[in-house]
Amino acid sequence: METQEILQDIVFVLLYGSVIGISVMAALYLLLRRGNSIAPEVKSPVRLRRWAAGFLVATALSHVFWVCYVYHPTPVVYSIVYGLDMLMLFPTIAGILLSMLQDKQRPVWPVLVALIPALVLSAFCLIRGDDVLYLPLSIYVIVLYGLLMLYMYFAVRNYGRWLRDNYADLENKEVWLSFIILGLFLLFFIMYNSTTEGSTILVYFLQIDCILIVALLLWRVETLPELTANVVPEAEQEKLEQEQKQKPSKMETLLKKHCENKRLYLQNDLTLAQLAGAIGTNRTYLSQHFAQQGITYNAYINGLRIRHFVRLYEKALADGREFTAQQLAFESGFHSYSTFSNTFKQIMGTTVATWMHSAEK
Repeated sequence: METQEILQDIVFVLLYGSVIGISVMAALYLLLRRGNSIAPEVKSPVRLRRWAAGFLVATALSHVFWVCYVYHPTPVVYSIVYGLDMLMLFPTIAGILLSMLQDKQRPVWPVLVALIPALVLSAFCLIRGDDVLYLPLSIYVIVLYGLLMLYMYFAVRNYGRWLRDNYADLENKEVWLSFIILGLFLLFFIMYNSTTEGSTILVYFLQIDCILIVALLLWRVETLPELTANVVPEAEQEKLEQEQKQKPSKMETLLKKHCENKRLYLQNDLTLAQLAGAIGTNRTYLSQHFAQQGITYNAYINGLRIRHFVRLYEKALADGREFTAQQLAFESGFHSYSTFSNTFKQIMGTTVATWMHSAEK
């Protein structure tokens, strides 16, 4: 679509304006509202809310800047708009992705440093007043975004291991799905903004893409619980490790007495730190114990829950009372049936339905 045709397309102008309005309202919502509307019981990470709001404001401003380019479609204006886009959008995108990972606080300043060559190229375009350097500039931005995605891939893998070492219930805590969807949307968003012209379909799709990003961000921000309170400073971990060398391990006895016998594993959202406090030890000792056993904390707790489910099932079957697998799964400490079903298959080596069918014979 040529820039001269954009202003004549009323439908596109309305859609374009809607993106600006929706982005601004969503940003104000994230910044000013204390609670969540989508998941009222969840307390969202403040850092994630702020970065998401920053990205939404940047998206709205980017749309305003591109209107200036439509009125003045010159290489100089394009260089200014494109430079501002990179300076606002790329760091806020990185801030959102990094804020989803709560095992430790990851700084965003390396992303700003990596943007310096792109800003220099954009400045050269502005000084020269032509588009000779636009191609290498676009390639550099796309490569930079690809490197960010690669870093996030390995960071999310490590984050998943950290979650399993510290949490029994992973519902809404893992970020694989939202990271992939968000990454695909934003990758297209950045790649398309590397060009000055585009087909009518792509121009329309970009606006729909922006609206989907807003909806996705709001959902992810409001459903992702804050977990940073369970992170132990490295200095404290080193101190505890030194103390551990002087004490014999009695974890098996403590776990049997305080967790298994008291059925503490039935508690929803039981964390490693909470279990450590309940049995009279600390999270570092307990984490080391599970590592020595070759299992994660998540596997230990959910293994107890599956065994509890089996006992409930056998008792209900013997008593001849009516029940459902979903009901027994919730009574065994699981948040959702899908999590229970996947865990059951991993531990028992078969599906719930197949196992129940064979157990009834």
